[in-house]
Amino acid sequence: MSISTVSKAMNGQPDVNPATAERIRQVARDLGYHPNAAARSLKTKRSYLIGVLFADQINHEYFANVLNSIRNTATNLGYDIAFVNDRVGNSKMSFYNHAAYRNCDGVIIMEARFEDPDVVELAASDLPIVVLDHVFSGCVSVMTDNVESMVEIVHYLVGKGHRKIAFIHGQENGFITQKRIAGFYKGCMELGIRTPEEYIISGKYHDPDESATATEKLLSLPDPPTCIIYPDDYSYLGGMSVIEKRGLSIPDDISVVGFDGIDLSLHLRPQLATYRQDAVMIGKQAVMKLVEQIEQHGKKHEEQVFVKGSFQSGGSVKQID
Repeated sequence: MSISTVSKAMNGQPDVNPATAERIRQVARDLGYHPNAAARSLKTKRSYLIGVLFADQINHEYFANVLNSIRNTATNLGYDIAFVNDRVGNSKMSFYNHAAYRNCDGVIIMEARFEDPDVVELAASDLPIVVLDHVFSGCVSVMTDNVESMVEIVHYLVGKGHRKIAFIHGQENGFITQKRIAGFYKGCMELGIRTPEEYIISGKYHDPDESATATEKLLSLPDPPTCIIYPDDYSYLGGMSVIEKRGLSIPDDISVVGFDGIDLSLHLRPQLATYRQDAVMIGKQAVMKLVEQIEQHGKKHEEQVFVKGSFQSGGSVKQID
């Protein structure tokens, strides 16, 4: 076989007869041959390494599912992943310098403080970049449509007869939060719902304690809401605790809705109504959009990719006549 035919077969390129390609790979396995990553990098000028920036601990099911999808998709496309951080051993460096030190072909900014100068430097660099749940000028962004998802939630609740709907949202300065608040008000305006200011309370994502405090405030109002939307499914656990301590029943006394659609929501009783983000597709799109830039010789561009989720109805919302 020619060198080019063997190379194409070993790299899974489609322009080799499938039977021939499998015979080549079988001979390689019999001989114990393994491609040399360093030699491949010298030849192609690429490392086939994707950096992933995740500045916090990956202890939330949604992010774990997105990361798992990133890893699986990258592997299927012939890439490995490496975490980008701000140090090597005892040496501190910027995120960009660390990505360059690891020779990453591109970076997915999965979770970070987007106002951090080091994150801004990385996003503005010459590296191909994909950002999740945020928009940077000149970068590809992949996210759930947070405006339309909230519109869908509001329409569902009003369809169930609710007009006194409260919303505990995440950190106010966050991009996701701004979009969800906009979607909430958009849904209310479309249906002629007037929401008192005291029904909109700031909380934190993935923080049950903050949601517990916010729930206590809402239930103590002279005219409390009939339904509460929580920042995410995990944060709802704090609200559930407060509701139960007050001797109230879900959904007979108060209806509730979450966000994310993590597996936990399926096992709560009553089952939690929530908006399920498509973590698998978000991770897959992030890798595919990054590889697209890498294989176009690092050509960056700006694009917003919205991944549609789905509303998961549950027993936590009561029909009001």
